[in-house]
Amino acid sequence: QVQLVESGGGLVQAGGSLRLSCAASGRTFSIYTMGWFRQAPGKEREFVAAAARSGGRTYYADSAKGRFTISRDNAKNTVILQMNSLKPEDTAVYYCAAGPLGSSSVGDYNYWGQGTQVTVSS
Repeated sequence: QVQLVESGGGLVQAGGSLRLSCAASGRTFSIYTMGWFRQAPGKEREFVAAAARSGGRTYYADSAKGRFTISRDNAKNTVILQMNSLKPEDTAVYYCAAGPLGSSSVGDYNYWGQGTQVTVSS
């Protein structure tokens, strides 16, 4: 079992930045791929970024490349999503997730946080 708690969401103007944090507890954090997803009202949950359990490999959705950075600290059981140059279309609830595979698919993640709201105004 893994418990995930996101924080850091809020209101920001277009072009601004937010730093989302995910704190993990339960089973060993380091064995899981960690991902960030987002979901806007009326839309499917969408992959944003992921960090593999080893090797420092990261993955990004095309919409996130060059603007967002995912990082993890296995010793501290945390994963971060640094979001820069935010756009109104980034507005969504952002979810932290953990799974056994390196994947961009919602179905490949076993554990989910409660989500944190990000709202970007124009």
